[in-house]
Amino acid sequence: MMRVHTSLLPALATLVLALSWASAAFALDLDDARREFPKNDFETHSVPLDEITSGGPPRDGIRSLDDPPFHPVADLEPFLSPTEPVIGLVIGEEARAYPLRYLMFHEIANDTLGGVPVAVTYCPLCNAAIVFERVLDGQTVEFGTTGRLRNSDLVMYDRLTETWWQQFTGEAIVGKLAGEVLKVLPARLESFEKFAARAPHGTVMTPEDFRRYGRNPYALYDNPDGRPYPMFFDGTMPDGVPYMMRVVVVSGEAWSLPLLREKGRIESGDLVLTWTEGQASALDKSNIPDGRDVGNVIAQRRASDGALEDLPYDVTFAFVFFAFEKDGVLHGIDGDFRWPQG
Repeated sequence: MMRVHTSLLPALATLVLALSWASAAFALDLDDARREFPKNDFETHSVPLDEITSGGPPRDGIRSLDDPPFHPVADLEPFLSPTEPVIGLVIGEEARAYPLRYLMFHEIANDTLGGVPVAVTYCPLCNAAIVFERVLDGQTVEFGTTGRLRNSDLVMYDRLTETWWQQFTGEAIVGKLAGEVLKVLPARLESFEKFAARAPHGTVMTPEDFRRYGRNPYALYDNPDGRPYPMFFDGTMPDGVPYMMRVVVVSGEAWSLPLLREKGRIESGDLVLTWTEGQASALDKSNIPDGRDVGNVIAQRRASDGALEDLPYDVTFAFVFFAFEKDGVLHGIDGDFRWPQG
């Protein structure tokens, strides 16, 4: 089975196909990998190679968007639903939104904003929306998709050295740069309405090729009444934690979305998390704007003068947090959860 986009299938058929994907991920074929990435050094790696699987597509089988076109916010207001999810990025005086309706099919957008080269990334299987500065040793690079996964998360590669990078952590895991970590930039996973309100003069990414943008090829993936387990992940979890529960991750610590939703605001030291309603899940219904409301999260630090400053965070699934944060703690409605020690 291959990890292909099935936007033409009814939601039920998509779910059946997804269930078969979960048990049919290919083991990494090193011969194929070496043919596709001849510049990469597969003898150098920071994680066991047997943790990496093939999701089906080959190198760049899921095509990145490189220098994509943008249009003013006002031009998109008649076409995008107010609750539609976007990655909102502000650098200096410039602001851009990258709708998940497009990143669902491309996963990486290589762009430059405020003079900063950025890679705006989204892994649908993990709901991980992360923005990196795409600079290595002072040199601007582009990122693409390898077609491989680790713990169900996107494995990217840079087109300079062909080193493989873990999207969730930003760490180089296979190749000459193994062990290096990309700089993560503050961004918000927010509704289009929220972005437009804070950046009315901003722009919105609008690819011009023909696709069924706005459709969710992973229908019911995160629906509470749908699949209880993720695709391409066969690991375990601490007792009592649902695999597909959304969590807010900041610097190796997590808070369950149900907890933040219940409280509306959580303060921990100088960290401030807030939740407000009005963002559709991109992974629920077959039509993204119809997804159930999962709300908007903002993560900020309180500076010494009392001002709040955005910081990097991620709204992902509990299985992703525990797959990559073995020493992490998850704060939930029913208490704290962590891996047993010893």
